[in-house]
Amino acid sequence: MGGLDGLEPHYAWLAIGLVLAAAEMAVPGVFLIWMAGAALIVGFVTWLLPIGVPLQIVLFALLAIIAVFTGRRYLKEHPVEAADPMMNDRGARAVGEIVVVTQAIEGGTGKVRMGDSEWLAKGADAAPGTRLKVSGHDGVVLVVEPLD
Repeated sequence: MGGLDGLEPHYAWLAIGLVLAAAEMAVPGVFLIWMAGAALIVGFVTWLLPIGVPLQIVLFALLAIIAVFTGRRYLKEHPVEAADPMMNDRGARAVGEIVVVTQAIEGGTGKVRMGDSEWLAKGADAAPGTRLKVSGHDGVVLVVEPLD
């Protein structure tokens, strides 16, 4: 049973499937994994049934198209929710935190300490040492308000 470049066809399809799966991990986009699945299925079918390379390619194309569209539809209907949606939004994570004014807030702007870092802040005038609450953010500038 000759194959692609001397390889048995099922080994070639299994290798293609593994390469596509690895590529999905390297460049995530939830696209290549479906094609990898199609290649693996063709590899198993080719292992069980002696079909020619042209039919293998047609089978792969059909399975890949079906898998990609089915996968996209499934992900659209069942989106993956992030474990921590604010992971990369430090300003949003700061909302509700208590901060201490380090540079007087005058004319609406100043600096506050949150944790071990200083942030630019805007809000009502406040003297150094005043404790305020973060109510929002405007880019990298924290919006602060007096404690209730």
